[in-house]
Amino acid sequence: MEPTPITPRLHLLDHSIGQAYLWQDQGELTLIDAGWAGTADRTATAIRAAGLDPDRLRRIVLTHCHRDHVGAAGELADRHGAEILAHRLDAPVIRGEAPVPEPDLLDWEVPLFAHGLTVPEAPPTRVDREVEDGEELGFGDGAVAIHTPGHTPGSMAVHLPRHGVLFTGDTVASVGDVTFGVFHVDRAVAMESMRALAKLSPSVLCCGHGAPVTEDTAARLAAAAA
Repeated sequence: MEPTPITPRLHLLDHSIGQAYLWQDQGELTLIDAGWAGTADRTATAIRAAGLDPDRLRRIVLTHCHRDHVGAAGELADRHGAEILAHRLDAPVIRGEAPVPEPDLLDWEVPLFAHGLTVPEAPPTRVDREVEDGEELGFGDGAVAIHTPGHTPGSMAVHLPRHGVLFTGDTVASVGDVTFGVFHVDRAVAMESMRALAKLSPSVLCCGHGAPVTEDTAARLAAAAA
């Protein structure tokens, strides 16, 4: 897995099923999502390939509780001394105290969902900090958690307003073009969350699935949300 630069401080780490993003501040690193179980070595290697030290990893922010986003978080955190952050409503699922909520699948989503289940199930994973909507997260010159229920009850986006960067988790996808995500627990609520994200008018869009969007980003997100 090669790190893909998006901006001078931001890299994509593509796990083929699901992906993570690496943000660089002076002296420390933040991972947005963690890839699936068993990928910690690949992630550390990719961080080094970006010219960075994985032992500078200070936090892992989980956008939601699904296995392709959570699976390697505990191993990475234990190895490199990072804390794990997640929204309060998904934290019990991540810790293994509650079941993963079942999505309301459309017919065409069923085979795609089955394919996603081919990655290993996430082990119970600690959450060091449960966050709420609007909380600052301690990196990116003022990164803010945005509660985006619908994909899962505790899904959240991460907004870096000073940099115009928005991490959407799986509420939004960018497969082909910017589009509504899939596998939602509540599709109507998820669409309302997507519309709220569109109002942020980001210049860089980083979705849980699909290529980062860096051109005409705000307009493309607004069009998809409409």
